Amino acid sequence: MLITDAEIIQQDEILPGYYRVTLSAFLAAIAAKPGQFLHVRCGSTLDPLLRRPLSIHAVNRERGEISLFYRIVGRGTALLAGKRKGEKVNLLGPLGSGFTMPVGVSAAVVVAGGIGIAPLYFLLQELSALKTCADVFLGASTSKQLFFTQEIEALGHRIFSATDDGSVGYHGTVVDLFEQNPAGRVYGCGPAGMLKRLSQVIKQNELCGELSLEERMGCGVGACLSCVCKTVNEGNGARYSRVCVDGPVFPAGEVVWE
Repeated sequence: MLITDAEIIQQDEILPGYYRVTLSAFLAAIAAKPGQFLHVRCGSTLDPLLRRPLSIHAVNRERGEISLFYRIVGRGTALLAGKRKGEKVNLLGPLGSGFTMPVGVSAAVVVAGGIGIAPLYFLLQELSALKTCADVFLGASTSKQLFFTQEIEALGHRIFSATDDGSVGYHGTVVDLFEQNPAGRVYGCGPAGMLKRLSQVIKQNELCGELSLEERMGCGVGACLSCVCKTVNEGNGARYSRVCVDGPVFPAGEVVWE
């Protein structure tokens, strides 16, 4: 398990309250897999006490750099947003179970809701390196929150957009857009309601898929049990899985949505 004091190479405010930070973390960059996360100490004191789990958004292995894309939601992420180039951030990880890379799959499909693109962009980087073109379904409240469209197209992927207000693309939810032509191996991340609906579409159309979940975490290594979610057990029973170590990526049919 890696603990790294990573130097900030760049910190950009993409939209008000939304930031992308790039860190020099060579060993973490080499070890990282799409879908994993870093447990980040956002402050320099014991307030806040707990680290913040942030998805690995992008990796440049040659330069040993990792990028994180996050939104300010509380004191920890606000402190992180206040850090500048040259400052250090303590990282634990990469942690968690990531996405399964496709082998012999004719079509890969990525479905992202809002900031759910955070871990999926790294997946798209790796798919591009494998010469696999993905159909990318991006959903957001409005056009300004459709993140990284030019970068995704530059990787060689095709984008299909959906906005709640109809400002760009399909007027409606991203899952409704995907449901019009459901096919391929599906990778998804976004709000819980969106993932619940996406898992239903995947099941109804007998597709294979994996979903990346977001949960509040304490330790990030499976000890505190603060991030459990209900999953299917053998014999159609249910059990509680730890999102930090058993996930955050789960097969689409494994999560029990309540």
